[in-house]
Amino acid sequence: MSQPLTLQDISRRIRDVPDFPKPGILFKDITPLLLDPKAFRRAVELMTAPFRGDRISRVVSIESRGFLLGAPIALALEAGLVPMRKPGKLPAERGRVEYALEYGTDALEMHSDAVGAADRVLIVDDVLATGGTAAAAAQLVRKHGAGVVGCTFLIELDFLHGRGRLTGERIEALLHYT
Repeated sequence: MSQPLTLQDISRRIRDVPDFPKPGILFKDITPLLLDPKAFRRAVELMTAPFRGDRISRVVSIESRGFLLGAPIALALEAGLVPMRKPGKLPAERGRVEYALEYGTDALEMHSDAVGAADRVLIVDDVLATGGTAAAAAQLVRKHGAGVVGCTFLIELDFLHGRGRLTGERIEALLHYT
């Protein structure tokens, strides 16, 4: 029997892409991780583990790379999957929250009937950077009456201090970059 992959094994499957999507940004590309089924499975297991006993009923995954991680986490937790999208992508009645970016604003939407007062929600995304998107996601979930149990991320960019925007939230991240 082989040993489970370690965080270092998972980290080796994250590719740095300089100057993407614009000069000065070092993009953390998760594609090599997704191409390795054993490493991908292990990352999902590790992202799921801290929330196994929390009776999660909905996993909210944030567009778009969050979808790739949120779906298997929802299955592992036997929870419903809620896609949270950029404006204009969802077909039915939806709720919306706008949030500030460094330059301008953005928005997230979720179907209005996706979560309710009885739901215990886990928010999933690939990267916690400045925290604005995750904070907006938590705000939108609460706006629909559900409780946020926590947030789980594959990667946290510690130097951007995104946790500070998520005060009071339980945050788990597998890989940390300083």
